[in-house]
Order: sequence, then structure tokens, then C-alpha cells
Amino acid sequence: MYIVIAILLFGVLVAIHEFGHFITAKACNVKVNEFSVGMGPLLWHRDKGETQYSLRLLPIGGYCAMEGEDEDSDDPRAFINKNYFQKLVILCAGSFMNYLMGVVLLIVVFSGAAAFSTTTIDSFMDGCPYQGEQGLREGDRFVSIDGKKVRFASDVSDYLGTGGTYVIVLERNGEKITLTDFTMEPKEYEGQSGLRYGLYFRSVEATPLRVIDYSLRWSGEFVRMVWEGLRQLVTGAVGLKDMSGPVGIVSMMSEVGESSETRSDAFYNILYFCAFIAVNLAVMNMLPIPALDGGRVFLMTVTLLIEAVTRRKLDSKYENAINVTGFVLLMGLMAVVMYNDIARLVTG
Repeated sequence: MYIVIAILLFGVLVAIHEFGHFITAKACNVKVNEFSVGMGPLLWHRDKGETQYSLRLLPIGGYCAMEGEDEDSDDPRAFINKNYFQKLVILCAGSFMNYLMGVVLLIVVFSGAAAFSTTTIDSFMDGCPYQGEQGLREGDRFVSIDGKKVRFASDVSDYLGTGGTYVIVLERNGEKITLTDFTMEPKEYEGQSGLRYGLYFRSVEATPLRVIDYSLRWSGEFVRMVWEGLRQLVTGAVGLKDMSGPVGIVSMMSEVGESSETRSDAFYNILYFCAFIAVNLAVMNMLPIPALDGGRVFLMTVTLLIEAVTRRKLDSKYENAINVTGFVLLMGLMAVVMYNDIARLVTG
């Protein structure tokens, strides 16, 4: 059941992305030849006006096929014949819709919360050694730990990890306080399970405005996580074998649902994971890589600058050739990633 739900949700993520391109193309009076949900063999289609609306067999993609998107066209309504701003809006709309969907899903997830933890210390567990004049005090708000900004209460334990010596910046009575070479080690506390740092954080009521604010800030945290993943990929900390495509994402969504204690937990956990994937898609798709929307924006911008300097219009075939080549390479990368995903499923 969770596999079916995961496949449907992934299909929705792709459809939302392409719908962003579709509605902005229509708003900019660009001719759309086909709007498809899914890839591969055609299952169903309906022609309405100039556009064919299609449902295809494989729910791992989709597309909004605009006139003049990858080739020259004399049609004044072709994508290629629109001005820079219109093309920019159309190309960015897909990622914007993915990001918006991520925020909406987070709002749904957090709407059931009664309160949110802040980064301000409310009190200490009995026997906590870090409370004192030269240490932490009630009312202190964590600003950063070793230069990493503290945005959520969970960041504190994440950044402290298994213990060590840190540079901790606090806000105390409106002033910044820095604790240098401050050593903190987790330990067991009476009535608590596992190792802890002995801190209780203040909570605030989860009003509708706070739910929206918390969701927006958490979506920003997702963006930071994606960039951190890209940094690790570039530096070699993670490799191609660690990447996942549609098959891997669906598998992970299914695992999230199956590992949840109740169906209600599964519902919210899958939505939370889906929100992360939506933001992930939004960021990744705007990278300046040929064939991705970000790559098209980059090439379009470079072309505009060259034309402004040389006062000569460049032949669009060069930009199209780069995008086509990028698409072929991207498909090859996706094939490798899919192979790795399937191999992981087979080997367990």
C-alpha cells in the first residue's frame, strides 16, 4: 500500500512542477503542444484547444512541451520568440511550485502541533553541570555553536553531537555572550532515557501564523541540507552510489510509511519526507546544469549578455545543441542511478 502511495506522491511532485511551467506558459501566451503526467507509452489523452493533455505509463516524470522550446519556430507564440523575462518566469515556475508544495506539506504536518520548541533555555535537569555564572543560564537563547547558526532546538543536540569543546554564542538580556572553549558532554539524567545535555527549552503555542513561520523556516533548513549534500558530493565525501533517483525515492517513502507505528504517524511522516523531496527537487532543478531549468536560465542569460556586448544575435542552434547534449547525459546519469537503486533493492 505504501509503495502505491509513494508512487502517486512522486507523480504529484512531478505533475506540480510541470504544472508550474504550464500555467506560466499559458499566462505568457506561449503555445503548449502537450502537457503530460508520466513518461513512456500513452495511456490516455484528451485534446483541448491547441494542447494535448496526456497520461503516460511511467509515473517517474512528465513534461510541458512548448512550441519552440528546443527548436527554432516562426510562430510568434513560440517559447523561443518570447522576451527574456517571460522565459525566465516560465523556466523558474516549476521549481517555485515544488518549493511551494514543500511549504504547504510542512504546514499540513505542523498544523497538528500544540506548541513549538524555541532555542531559548527554559530550565535545567537536576544535576546539570552547565548551569552557572560562567556557563548557561535560564533565558539564554542559542545563536550559534562553532559558527553554525542555531535555528531550531534540535540543532543544539545535533551540533553538540557526542560531546566536546565548543564556541557557543548566546543571546542574554538582549546582548551577545560568547562562551569560548566550553566543554559539554552528554550524560544520563534521572527519569530520562539515553544520554542528554540536561536542557529544557521554552515552548510557544502553535498559532496559525507560527505554523506558517515554522514551516517556512523548516523549508529553509531543507535547502541548507540539500546544499550540504551537494557540497559533500563535490568534495567526494559521498559518491554516485549514494545518490537516489525515482526508484530509490519511492522505496524510501515506502520504508518511512512501513516503519511508522500507526497509520496516522505514517501519513504525517510520508508527507514530511515528501516535503523534503519537493524542496530538494526545487533546488536541484535550478542548478546551472544543461537540460535542467537552471541550466537553461544560465545559458539564456549568457546568451543575452553576449548579444548585448557584440550587438549580434546568436544562432539558437548552439544553445539547443548544449541543452540536448545535457539532456542525453542527464538521462545517462539517471540510468546509472536507477541501476544503483534497483541493485540496492535486490541486495537488500
